[in-house]
Amino acid sequence: MIKPRVLVTRRWPEAVEAQLMAQYDAVLNEKDRPLSEADFRDALGRFDAVLPTVTDKLSPAVFETKSPRTKILANYGVGYSHIHEPSAKQLGLTVTNTPDVLSECTADLAMMMLLMVARRAIDGDREVREQHWDGWRPTHLVGTKVSGKTLGIIGYGRIGQEMAKRAHHGFGMDIAVYNRSPIAPEVLAQNNATQVATVDDLLPRCDFVSLHCPGGAANRHLINAHRLNLMKPDAFLINTARGEVIDEQALAQALWFETIGGAALDVFDGEPRVNPDLLKCSNLVMMPHLGSATREAREAMGFRVLDNLSDFFDGRPPRDQVI
Repeated sequence: MIKPRVLVTRRWPEAVEAQLMAQYDAVLNEKDRPLSEADFRDALGRFDAVLPTVTDKLSPAVFETKSPRTKILANYGVGYSHIHEPSAKQLGLTVTNTPDVLSECTADLAMMMLLMVARRAIDGDREVREQHWDGWRPTHLVGTKVSGKTLGIIGYGRIGQEMAKRAHHGFGMDIAVYNRSPIAPEVLAQNNATQVATVDDLLPRCDFVSLHCPGGAANRHLINAHRLNLMKPDAFLINTARGEVIDEQALAQALWFETIGGAALDVFDGEPRVNPDLLKCSNLVMMPHLGSATREAREAMGFRVLDNLSDFFDGRPPRDQVI
């Protein structure tokens, strides 16, 4: 029996790659370098399945082929806004993602970043490492208390709910949420959360705002200058969703002029490029897209891709089909 030919666009955890090689005629990206549009367009003609990641850019130009061999894009990651949906649909491609398995780890990181920016952890670490610390004093690196404050969550899916769980049950925070669709009362009750009607209603009431909404054109610059101005002057913004959700120039200005208390970003618009103006902001914590970066989560994501491939090539609807 001929095994389906599969392209893995970046290096994956060894355990997952070993299973891929056993089950499929898999080609790995040995150099672990991003593929170009031309590489992807070529791959659509030579592989039965292509396994992209959230940082691969599958633009309309990638899909400019009339008779692709590829039938499924099994994405390694939850978000799939990097795959041009109309083009994928036009070619009749199936697209899957990897929900559930990274929710806890991403929420862990979001909570960590919230604490880091509130308690000025980066400033303290830098001061100690550079040997500038001259001892304890009452006014030194004073931050913001987290326990008992109000956390606003934009996007109350799996990760947003996990974030609320940590904040409410771990730190006694009040939870307010905005979601594009109504949330069942029993789901809100799990974390004593209150749903508000609009983002503009949410922002002025929160001490912290954490973004967990999808990326893509619909949410591009959801947080803009107008909405940053709605936040409290001592409030903090945390983003572990997608970089394009924030207007980074507007955020840099809000941080420079201290119209908000600070921010923490794990994702950037156009990453790995980072807006140079953000690099000048001292009240900003930055991480290199580490939301799911635990061994457990990254392996589970890979095995979830394998589950979707098995479903597809065995003639079943993939369990995580999004297109």
